[in-house]
Formats: sequence, structure tokens, C-alpha cells
Amino acid sequence: MAVHYAQFKDIDITAYDVLVVGCGFAGAVVARQMAQQGEKNVLIIEKRAQIAGNMYDEVDDAGILIHKYGPHIFHTKEGRVFQYLRFFSGFTAYQHRVQADIHGTYMPVPFNKTSMEIAFGEEKAARLIDKLVETFGDECKVTITQLRAQDDPELKEIADYVYNNVFLYYTQKQWGLTPDEVDPSVVARVPVHISRDDRYFQDDFQGMPAQGYTKLFENLLDDEHITVCLNTDAESVFDLVFQGPEEDAQLKEIRVKDVPFTGPIVYTGPLDELFLSRFGRLPYRSLNFEFETLDQDHFLPCGTVNYTVSEDYTRITEFKYLNPCNSPKTTIMREYSCSYEDPTKQTPYYAIINDENNAHYQRYLRLTQSLPNFYPLGRLAEYRYYNMDVIVSRALDLSAELLKED
Repeated sequence: MAVHYAQFKDIDITAYDVLVVGCGFAGAVVARQMAQQGEKNVLIIEKRAQIAGNMYDEVDDAGILIHKYGPHIFHTKEGRVFQYLRFFSGFTAYQHRVQADIHGTYMPVPFNKTSMEIAFGEEKAARLIDKLVETFGDECKVTITQLRAQDDPELKEIADYVYNNVFLYYTQKQWGLTPDEVDPSVVARVPVHISRDDRYFQDDFQGMPAQGYTKLFENLLDDEHITVCLNTDAESVFDLVFQGPEEDAQLKEIRVKDVPFTGPIVYTGPLDELFLSRFGRLPYRSLNFEFETLDQDHFLPCGTVNYTVSEDYTRITEFKYLNPCNSPKTTIMREYSCSYEDPTKQTPYYAIINDENNAHYQRYLRLTQSLPNFYPLGRLAEYRYYNMDVIVSRALDLSAELLKED
């Protein structure tokens, strides 16, 4: 079997019990669970020309598996999520490592014992490490705020070094902020890892889908009860019926092909775009990617290098580290952060979360709250930042709730 695709014009909407908008992890996991566990007929509509959302990957002309929408490294502390995905794909034992290019010198991030030796020299670093261990204990993470709160000036020096060389310029590029606009709560979370573990993630379960994310999604969606319509966006096929003419009137029902859809509607797209941005667009940061194939075996010392004090791009990823292959060439991707201005040409990646924007989002959410069969799920629909594993977990939980209510 394989994924069952159809043209939306050929769909009989009355044949479906569940409607899912979006084919990333949130939508695909809900679709699979409803189809397999509940034997529900599920229709997925996806505005892109392919499945897998931002996890979509493909083999390029050099024979290298590349991630079209930025690198996605799977990691989780939740065993049930890892075991669930392993049912649809084998996983490699890949452990992601990231280094920062600081004035031409590579050092591990998060900043750790090895980073201190490179930054301060072995003799001074040994003294600093001893102070860190004595103050906080070994193999733990401390934040810039914790270090700055100490009386010892050398511990404060570590905090200042990390802030100025690892965090500040990188954050300005990533979020388009000036130094005084950087949220102090974000600064407070920047860690120093008192360890020699140079992995970027310390989660119990890590790895990459052995044949790539797209193949994982193909297996996930391979169910006779699931139909996928690509190149179909919700705004063009949903007829939103409101309780009144007021701008803030709540939804009464959603019609599809002139038929009120009364089964669960799991919506994973941007909530403001569903309502044609009637209150103005929610702010996001977007990304631009520049791919380059080089006639050499490797370009970087590890999977990703962050450019924290130089360059206008934030990082470079080299995909041969993520999914090794025998190609004599290598493909790299430079990543540029930018403002999200045009929904027709750009992808919203990161919600800009603050009190004002949260209130803005809540105004959109209130439009849906009188509709009992509408379920916003995922980064865009909930205006939150979630890692992949959290999305899978939330999708499993929502599916269980929907099946229990049935």
C-alpha cells in the first residue's frame, strides 16, 4: 500500500468522519490514530505540494538527503513518543553536535568545560571549572543569571563571555532585535553546561529516521482510511459561518462543499490566516535557506555551526553528518532569519511570544471556542513553540480524547 492521494474536487465530504488541516506531525499522527484505532475515515488537506510539513526531506542531485525547511533533529525524553515513531521508521543513533564560530575559532555549544578551555586557555579554565563544580556541582547546567548573581568576579566573567560571544549577536539576528529589546527572561535561560558532554541534546532518545522524515510520513499515512489532498488550503475550501455580523462573532459552523462538517476538525495551520487576518496578522519570524553543494567530503567539523559573532546568516548545517552517505560531495545550508511579511511566499516558523501577541492570538482563538468540534493543535494553531516530540505527544493525547468521546 501507499499514501492515498486525491484531488479535492473529487472528494465527497460526506464520506469522512474527521477532517485534518495540515500534514506535519500534528495532523499526520491524529489522522493515523483516528484511522487505525477508531476506524474513522480521515481527510487531510495540505496546502503544500508534499506531505511531512517542515520535516519534508529529499535526496538532492549529489545523492545527499537534505531537509528543505531547515534541519530537524529528533530527540525526546518521552519513551512512548520514540517507540511510537519507531513503529513507522527505524532510527539511526545520530547524536547532534553544534559548535560556535567565535572569531574563527570553533567551540562547543552549549558552552561547556571544553569551550572554557578553548576560550580561556587550559590553566585559567581549570580554575574556573573547579569554581563552577564547587559552587554548583558537576554535570549540571547553570544560567547566565545564576553566574552573575555570584560574588566571585571570575564566575561573572564566564557569564559575560557567553552573553557577548555566544548569545547576543546570534539572538539579534534570529529575532531581529536590538540588545535592549532582548527579553531578560530569555537571557536568564542561556546555559553553561558543567560537563564534557558536547552533545547539543542530552535527551534519552535521539536519532534520525533511517530513510528520512518523508519516508516516515509515508508509512504513517499508509492506511486505507486516510486520504490526502495536496495543494489545498483551508481558507479556500472552508465556508465559515458566524453567529452574527460582528467582527468578534464566534463561529457557528464550518461548511465544506456546502455541507456542515460536524465531525472533529483538527486544525494545525496559522489561526489568523484561517480568518483572513481580520484582526491583523500574528507576528512570526521566518527563514530563508541557501543550499550549496561542494566538491569535497566535508565542510564543517560537525552537523551545525552557529555564527554567533559574525556573518549575516545564523548557522550552517551540513547534511552528510545527519544522514551519512557515500557521495564524494557535500551539501550545506546557510540559514537566514527574517521577518514574516508575505504568507503567499514565506513560511511562519517562530511565533514572537509576548503579552501583546498572546492577547492578539487569544482574540482569534475566541472565535473558535463556541464550535465544539474544532481543535487547534500545534505550533501555528496554538501560537507556541513546540519541539517535534511534544507535538507527537499532544497529537496522541488529543486522539485518545477524541476516541474516548466517540
